[in-house]
Amino acid sequence: MELKKLVGKKIQQIRKHKGITQEKLAEMIGIEVPSLSNLETGKYSPSTETLQKLSMVLGVKVWEFYYVEDISCEQMHKELTQALNENPKLVKFFYNILKSMEF
Repeated sequence: MELKKLVGKKIQQIRKHKGITQEKLAEMIGIEVPSLSNLETGKYSPSTETLQKLSMVLGVKVWEFYYVEDISCEQMHKELTQALNENPKLVKFFYNILKSMEF
């Protein structure tokens, strides 16, 4: 499954777990309901600004939207290794992301 679909599914799971409707969440983060629906179905990936808003409103860390169980650690490792080997600039990018996250 594509990452944007997995992230969307995670947003939806967290929203439902918190008992918030799409309409209310969209209002809380300042986007239209169809836009939120497109994020939850994985049609579009959320911007960093939208992820930050979702994080604040839903009371979770940004990285939690990317914590998906549908991909095995082995598959993630394989894909990350391939991406890092193909584009060494990603090493610095991912390092900076990792350092900016609170675990």
